[in-house]
Amino acid sequence: MKTLILLLALLSFSTFSQKSDQDISLDQSSFSSISSQNSLGIIVDMKYFTTRNFTLEKVDGYQANACFLHKKVLENLKKVHKDLKQKGYGLYLFDCYRPQKGVDHFVRWSHAPDQPLSKKNYYPKLEKSVLFESGYIARKSGHSRGSTVDLSIYKLSDPKKNPIDMGTPFDFFGPKSHTANSEISNMAKSNRKTLLTSMKKYGFQNYKKEWWHFTYKPEPTPKTYFNFNVSLDKSK
Repeated sequence: MKTLILLLALLSFSTFSQKSDQDISLDQSSFSSISSQNSLGIIVDMKYFTTRNFTLEKVDGYQANACFLHKKVLENLKKVHKDLKQKGYGLYLFDCYRPQKGVDHFVRWSHAPDQPLSKKNYYPKLEKSVLFESGYIARKSGHSRGSTVDLSIYKLSDPKKNPIDMGTPFDFFGPKSHTANSEISNMAKSNRKTLLTSMKKYGFQNYKKEWWHFTYKPEPTPKTYFNFNVSLDKSK
């Protein structure tokens, strides 16, 4: 009997753990947002709201050019921006919170035939089939937990506000995008270090295979994935 009770307890715990690891929420009450019209000087250029991304499509769930993150995460990201401004730079955001439906869009894209333009610009030396196992795309993304951001920096003195040279474009899948890659120019290495230093100062950890990818630690909701739309209209 004791053995049976123990087995049932373990099964119950295992089921609970699996469920918690896959919790999906539509509740955005713990999130804050920043739009492209912000007064802080942070550039918001959500690539998946456009077709200027590796799918060459507007990605599911992106209905506005806005960055949503957990309130504490966005608060600290603004501190990074303030820190960088003292060095003559500002933040340039590519992606923030990503709805699970957007991640699912990536999975569907991975099963579709190659598009020559996408392969040429984003994964010229890799097969689409290995992008998941190589760690460039995930079926469950930290972005969907609201604590991960993809970004670069721009010079405040640049009237066009373009992101500076980081050695590769955003979402380039290959070794040169690895943060510590030694084959990029000295200028790009220095630029990556500038971004990395300010992000680490305020609690953001870099993903070593993508110079642009940072996650705030500890995450506010490490086991919850969100699926509300990126929209400034709260009715959607």
